Amino acid sequence: MIGLRERKKLQARQAILDAAAREFKSRGFMNTAVSDIMRESNLSVGTFYSYFGSKEEVLMELVKNLFKRVEENLSVQESESSIKLLEICCMDTAKLIDENRFILPLFTSAGVHSDKPEHMPDNLSPKFKKIFEEIILRGQDRGEIRRDIPVDLISEMFHSIYQAAAFSKLKIPFQENIHLKIKILLEGIC
Repeated sequence: MIGLRERKKLQARQAILDAAAREFKSRGFMNTAVSDIMRESNLSVGTFYSYFGSKEEVLMELVKNLFKRVEENLSVQESESSIKLLEICCMDTAKLIDENRFILPLFTSAGVHSDKPEHMPDNLSPKFKKIFEEIILRGQDRGEIRRDIPVDLISEMFHSIYQAAAFSKLKIPFQENIHLKIKILLEGIC
């Protein structure tokens, strides 16, 4: 059981994360200052630095939490085929991106660092590609996915779906755009 002091620390940290998510959604990451986050959280700016070193660190914590949600959903779906898991993973990721547009630049800038938030180390970009690779390997081992195409190429294709949907000029909502692209891709790798 945790004490009152520790509980208050956890609550303050969570208040900062929640406020940052709201501010990033409404203002965008680049247009949000630490002072905006702290005003939204009803805490002092000095308190921010007791928990986080920068707003980039807060962003990566939010991304890590979203990543965990995708992993948790996949873990309860483990009995599904690899093809179904890829579809679930893609749609869960599309939903999270659509609901948290502030993380979209991390997906669209995977290969181009100029769109990343300033001073963001490369190793902090989302690790969603790893999930795709694990599912694809499993599918290849089970004979559900072709073996004549390298895993990293297939994974890269899934990752590029988000970029294509983000820059699409079609009048199709983001999640539906992703879903249609996934359908085409999945039919091609079986």
